[in-house]
Amino acid sequence: MFYEPNKGHPFKIDPFKALIFPRPIGWISSISKDGVANLAPYSYFNAVADEPPQVMFCANGNSAYRKHKDSLSNILSTKEFVVNFVTSETKKQMNHTSRDFKPNDDEFIFSKLKKKKSKLVKVPAVKNSPVNLECKLLKTIKLKTNSDKVSTMIIGEVIGVFINNKFIKNDRIDSVSMNYLGRMGYSEYTKISTKFNLKRS
Repeated sequence: MFYEPNKGHPFKIDPFKALIFPRPIGWISSISKDGVANLAPYSYFNAVADEPPQVMFCANGNSAYRKHKDSLSNILSTKEFVVNFVTSETKKQMNHTSRDFKPNDDEFIFSKLKKKKSKLVKVPAVKNSPVNLECKLLKTIKLKTNSDKVSTMIIGEVIGVFINNKFIKNDRIDSVSMNYLGRMGYSEYTKISTKFNLKRS
């Protein structure tokens, strides 16, 4: 099968997201200029560089209440955000925070998640996340869209890294034991539960 996306697709549901997987989930916390915390998951997320460490996520679509999604509005205002990670333990809370909340709603409270004070930014982190990446905004890139919806890539420099000590073994990160979730297509997710080594030839 072959199709050209700009001419449509022969499926009931667009399969694009189901073809690129697993996608890591950046659980982005931010804070408004009035001090209201926000938390939302983004599967268009990844690390993009390591000298210095940089991450990106894309806020696609508009908020139900204003032009920009709360994460984007907050980050444009404060220039800060924190990347948290979703595990098997927090999957229900993550799913809850994906809803369209009002701008003054605190998703931490509605989802019964504990906040943790960050070291270098004012944005709170998710306490139950094995890793928290404290970030400063570097730039935003407006992406092409086929509608009037806003699609923006946010790139941040990681200026602070927290790793729960129980996931550090023999001076290395014990990644599998973190039980990270990844996004697949439709309403499908996967859990990182195995790994293997492959040396460069």
